[in-house]
Amino acid sequence: MAIINYTLITLIFVLAPALAIWLCRRFTLFEKLGPIMLLYAFGIILGNIPWKPAEMPLMQELATSVTIPLAIPMMLFGCHFTLKEASLQLKVCISGFLSVLIAVVVGYLLYGKDIPEGAEIGGIMSGMYTGGMLNAAALQSIFRVEEQSYIIMCSYDVVISFLYLVFLVSVGYKLFRWLYREKSASTLSAEEQAELERQIAEQKRNPYAGLWSRSGMKELAKIVGVTIIAVGLSAAATLPFPDEWFMVIFILTVSTLGIACSFIKPIRRLERSFDIGMYLIYIFSIAMASMADFSELNLSEGVNQILFLCIAVFGSMLLHALFCRFMRVEADAMVASSVAFINSPPFVPMMVVAMKNKSVLIVGLGAGIVGYAAGNYFGVVMAKLLAMI
Repeated sequence: MAIINYTLITLIFVLAPALAIWLCRRFTLFEKLGPIMLLYAFGIILGNIPWKPAEMPLMQELATSVTIPLAIPMMLFGCHFTLKEASLQLKVCISGFLSVLIAVVVGYLLYGKDIPEGAEIGGIMSGMYTGGMLNAAALQSIFRVEEQSYIIMCSYDVVISFLYLVFLVSVGYKLFRWLYREKSASTLSAEEQAELERQIAEQKRNPYAGLWSRSGMKELAKIVGVTIIAVGLSAAATLPFPDEWFMVIFILTVSTLGIACSFIKPIRRLERSFDIGMYLIYIFSIAMASMADFSELNLSEGVNQILFLCIAVFGSMLLHALFCRFMRVEADAMVASSVAFINSPPFVPMMVVAMKNKSVLIVGLGAGIVGYAAGNYFGVVMAKLLAMI
């Protein structure tokens, strides 16, 4: 019976993301929610059924522990770091990280101190709002905050980040142009419009099509092989350190090796590496959500988390706008980079289409890549900083 339960739980964790992806591609409502939100909901339901099998905790621990170390290098392999427009890129990145730092510190002082493990939650937010869900999941692996707190934070983040994006797409970018005293961007040419539509279509394509073909399996083997080497070297790097430092050293080392591998062309050309890593994040999401016991939900903690998140998101946006104006960064570049930090790079092309300004596409995507690369380090430093306040 135990073997059957282990097999069933494994199949649920592995196949549920495929179902969520299919639902998001098939139905508009689910597309707006996104796979991660669906998996959170499904995981919460799964974790709160009264007849959970006794084997569930072990499989939850295994899924959450294994997926993140594998996902981090995979999602970093394809990052393309370039010196093109380095000055502008440096400005938006300095502004973005500094804005999140200040907003998270303020939010922590006002509301985060009233949240259990508030410093660690603030560290996760810092990584999430400079990189994305990859960084949040990696930092959760480091800090091991209470499952309920983490799931509540991520669930509220989906709603708040969605409202933030709706604001920018509808009236926000126009407001910032007006505040910056800039004219509207010129209408896109037919070629520029086609390029942006290609970028949008790329985000909507099925990234797993052809994965089980001969060429797809060959690429998958390469991705897994390089990832295992990176994970093995990262584990070896932890040996000189005390046990309590294992996860911090391990995650930061595997992140560093993932970045280093992105400079090796044959590895960077492994097109499916990011998407396979993202699938592992989906598995992590449902496994982590299934660990939340909502019978012990603290509503006052939830309110404080909402307010903490709102300050982190909207406060960092306003500070980013102020700093970019001071550094003479144009409004559209500020908005594109802000979306990359808060919502992650896949949302940048959509924002660029709304603004009709193709010139800031590279700036936005570049900011997101830097966020992916540096978010884990930043989150660890922020958690230590908040703990000292």
